[in-house]
Amino acid sequence: MGNKYGYNGAGGGGFGGGGMQNLMKQAQQMQQKLAEAQQQLEELEIVGSASGDLVKVTVNGKKTVLGISIKPEACDPDDVEMLEDLIMAGINDAYAKAQAEEDRIMAPFAAMKGLL
Repeated sequence: MGNKYGYNGAGGGGFGGGGMQNLMKQAQQMQQKLAEAQQQLEELEIVGSASGDLVKVTVNGKKTVLGISIKPEACDPDDVEMLEDLIMAGINDAYAKAQAEEDRIMAPFAAMKGLL
């Protein structure tokens, strides 16, 4: 029989018999799912592009640049700034797509964001 606060003196902390073990098991399962989601992000390959694919930038879901492809017609020696702008636009496009994928994959963990 518990007191007016629901404590029954059994030392279960209000979780009941196996409640704490169940809570720990759920936490471990969530941790495993989070690790799997992070691995999935690491393995993703996302391509961003600029100016009709003159420049393509490949990143993973963690926004690490994996590669850059530049078509020869994008290389005007008299306009290096244009090439720099195309590379930056390609990176930004890839990052935006990677962020969208990260948001989608990590959505189940949104409630835990402050805890991570």
